[in-house]
Amino acid sequence: MSKKTAAPKDAPHKARRQRLPADERREQIIDGAVAFFARVGLEGKTRDLAKDLGITQSLLFNYFETKDALIEAVYAQVYIDRLSPDWPVLLADRSVPLRSRLLAFYSDYSKLIFEYEWMRIFMFSGLAGAELNRRYLEHMHKMILHPLLEEVRAASSQGIMPDMEDLWNLHGGIVYIGIRQHIYRMPCPENPGPAIERTVDRFLQAFSVPLS
Repeated sequence: MSKKTAAPKDAPHKARRQRLPADERREQIIDGAVAFFARVGLEGKTRDLAKDLGITQSLLFNYFETKDALIEAVYAQVYIDRLSPDWPVLLADRSVPLRSRLLAFYSDYSKLIFEYEWMRIFMFSGLAGAELNRRYLEHMHKMILHPLLEEVRAASSQGIMPDMEDLWNLHGGIVYIGIRQHIYRMPCPENPGPAIERTVDRFLQAFSVPLS
């Protein structure tokens, strides 16, 4: 009678891939893609992403037919889905001083964008010439900056009228705090609130908008 030989205890074995519900697997892929593209840029290869996720590239393409479709899902999760529909209402509420409205908005917005993934993907997208940045900035122009321009003009006590470039300078100055931290890796304040407050106050004073 032949003797069955036992496999060595240290023999390699192939781990089984965990089966997940389709919606959960899709979210896992998007979450992984956000971290992956933030680390390596939008030029990163889907086969490397699949390897990071512990899945096959063919499984990844079962959920996203193309890399562009996957990047669209990343764009939606990191940028569009995080924008609050309440912000335009907040900024247009003239029963509240404009300074308070601006500080409330930029307090919320800075928590959204002062993140590694947001900053890195935004910078990589711009360098790659992708459409994500243009679409996002157009959305911000329509949703936030254009209505805000009207509010600043209405609040100016001496009729000093800002233009859209002035609003972009305000917005860009605040965003730059996050760029310093996540792109340039420079020391930044743990609490950006005072820096945002000073930036907003300088902007309002330049156009004779009361601070209270």
